[in-house]
Amino acid sequence: MRKTHSRTILASVAVAAMFGGLGLAKAAPAAASGHPGSAPLTNLAHLDFLMDTVTPAAATGHTTYDLASEPTITMPWVYANANADGSFTRVGGGDLDAATGHYGQGSFDTDDIARAAVVYIRDWTQNHRASSEKRAYELLRSTAFFQVTSGPNAGNTVLWMQPDGTFNTTPTPADSPNPSDSDASYWLARSLWAFGEGYAAFKHSDPKFAGFLKQRIDLGVAALDREVLPKYGTYEVADGTRVPAWLIGDGADESAEAVLGLTAYTAAAPSDRAPRRAALELSKGIAAMSSGSTQQWPYGAILPWTQSQSMWHAWSSQMPEALARASTVLGDRALLTPAIGDAVSFTSTLLAAGGPDNAWYPAPIDQTQIAYGADSRLQSLLAVATATHSQGIRQLAGIEAAWYFGMNKAGVAVYDPATGVTTDGIQSDGSVSRNSGAESTIHGLLSMLALDANPDVARLAQSAAHVSARDGLTVSEAETATGTGTSVTPASAWTGESQYSGGAYLALTKGQTATITLPATAGARTVEPVVFEPAGSVTTSHWTSGGVSLGDLRSGVGAQGVTAVPGALLPRSLCSTITGNTVTVTATHGTLLLDAVISRPQVERLVLTGVGGASTTLVHSTAARSASANVGTAGVRSTVRSYDATGRLLSARSIAGIRSVAVAPGGFDIATS
Repeated sequence: MRKTHSRTILASVAVAAMFGGLGLAKAAPAAASGHPGSAPLTNLAHLDFLMDTVTPAAATGHTTYDLASEPTITMPWVYANANADGSFTRVGGGDLDAATGHYGQGSFDTDDIARAAVVYIRDWTQNHRASSEKRAYELLRSTAFFQVTSGPNAGNTVLWMQPDGTFNTTPTPADSPNPSDSDASYWLARSLWAFGEGYAAFKHSDPKFAGFLKQRIDLGVAALDREVLPKYGTYEVADGTRVPAWLIGDGADESAEAVLGLTAYTAAAPSDRAPRRAALELSKGIAAMSSGSTQQWPYGAILPWTQSQSMWHAWSSQMPEALARASTVLGDRALLTPAIGDAVSFTSTLLAAGGPDNAWYPAPIDQTQIAYGADSRLQSLLAVATATHSQGIRQLAGIEAAWYFGMNKAGVAVYDPATGVTTDGIQSDGSVSRNSGAESTIHGLLSMLALDANPDVARLAQSAAHVSARDGLTVSEAETATGTGTSVTPASAWTGESQYSGGAYLALTKGQTATITLPATAGARTVEPVVFEPAGSVTTSHWTSGGVSLGDLRSGVGAQGVTAVPGALLPRSLCSTITGNTVTVTATHGTLLLDAVISRPQVERLVLTGVGGASTTLVHSTAARSASANVGTAGVRSTVRSYDATGRLLSARSIAGIRSVAVAPGGFDIATS
């Protein structure tokens, strides 16, 4: 997602920014890989290629470590366009002014500099490469140069720099905040992430440099204390729901990336009170964004933004990782509960539905998938598995990581260990961007470092990465229904805080009826109408399937509060399950604005196969009680592990062929062979 500074950009615009003009290709069939786990996956070559050095222009309030004797700073270019011969050309963001050499945004940004520093820090500490130690040092110096050291914006950071080393604080398109150093931001959060991990890494090998990083952490925390954390413990209202008022940019996603750095620092310097307090306060705000349940949207996910109850995105969805790390470092186990719900209930649903989509707003309206999303999910699963000692959540991490090796809409590997290239993304139709910019490269490498450090997870990810069967959440558009309602196509599908699936909805006035056809499925499922729920009034509707009543639906939300518009586009659960392929709705009061109908099998299923007959099957219960499911492969012996809704192992057994298993309420089973 480039750049992640505005959540109110239409998903189609965001996708165009990532893919537009950069050469899409239809995926070729995946080639068979070598023996899983036979060689390290991490290859820094492409990230090294993206690096450049600049002598920055003098800027008031900006300096860095030992600048007088080391006047250049090192940074990755934000984009790399693929050439026909397989090489890449480094480019900046926005339109290029040929006369000045400046881009509308710039060629380097704090987001990528800081996250690239984390890659090299982790490679150095994990693989002990001296070259990565040097690169980590260089990138941390560069990150620090972007931070403001004095004045009213001290501690905040500028986002963009041009190729000649000058800052661009008000780019086109504009950032939020704008100017980029005028308030707390994603780039401040990511700077804290890098500074925190950097301090922990350099604490013993270079105490003087670590001391400098501590000073920069202190500056960042002071900015949070000035601009964000004075509201700690206070709440606002979002469409009738209480939400925390003390998150960076009103985002659990932004705040999570700051917590990653603050907890890394706190683990290395536990007696330093201010960063520890900031980490705890942000973590409590993130935890407060947990929403839904196994049976109700968003199925236990931690929502990213306080200003929408209807939005989730895979990119920057590291909230469970942040909470899991905070629960351990800060000694607050209560922070772990929402992280477990996101990791087990929501991630299982996401995997069965299709993987780390860019946008569920609230239906999956943007099914583009990028490494930032896949890595965010993987890192969160691994962190939660570590905090809970859950082998089951580790297995979910292995399934999630299979995205890099072919478990995606293109059916191809999107990371190449021979070159270190991670493709920029996959469209919902299976088209693959051949480009490989900084963000994709960084998050691909963070994933590979994690897999190299967890060989059991890596083996599972590589052993079976071809999707042979899937039965999960699906969406049926209401505007395609038969009946007496009116299909409405608004001027913009974006409501201000969510987005109409398919760009349209169905309006039903009292007495009007519509029948929606659902995709075929083998077993029972639940249905969740996605309705624009008004504020200050109520609409009601009656639902049936095959002549059997599913109950009445009351639609309406509370006060608008901090959201962009009154009312909210939300899925609402009907209590009964159905086995048929149609549902019928009759409006009984007011005007029902029906966007779509979400249907979920009571047992969600994902079946992966691989080289040599390897197979992995995930079944997840969405029911409130035990549900039965068939697992295994005909003529093959498999190992089946059953887990409850927290990832706790219930049983492990060997089976021959296909067998029926009882899946615990909200739990999951994984069969491997």
